[in-house]
Amino acid sequence: MKRPARIGAAAALERLPGWSAAADRDAITRSFRFKDFNAAFAWMTRVALSAATMDHHPEWFNVYNRVDVVLTTHDADGVSEADVALAEVMGAAATGP
Repeated sequence: MKRPARIGAAAALERLPGWSAAADRDAITRSFRFKDFNAAFAWMTRVALSAATMDHHPEWFNVYNRVDVVLTTHDADGVSEADVALAEVMGAAATGP
């Protein structure tokens, strides 16, 4: 299997409004807030189904209506196009159809 190419957080952030660079490594991060726990968990479920299809999985942490996300591609030792694609899925899922 081909190793994904690292593009770096700076290149990804040019295309992803609302995201930030992680302080401690080449990764991007964002906090999503929802109406309540059910809305947050429903969003995580939608994203999880897409992530499984993409074979690219987020690092995330959920407390009540908040989901904190970190995206990086471990095989690339940093941010890749897969992270940009998953961030776009997350953004679309958060805003709804």
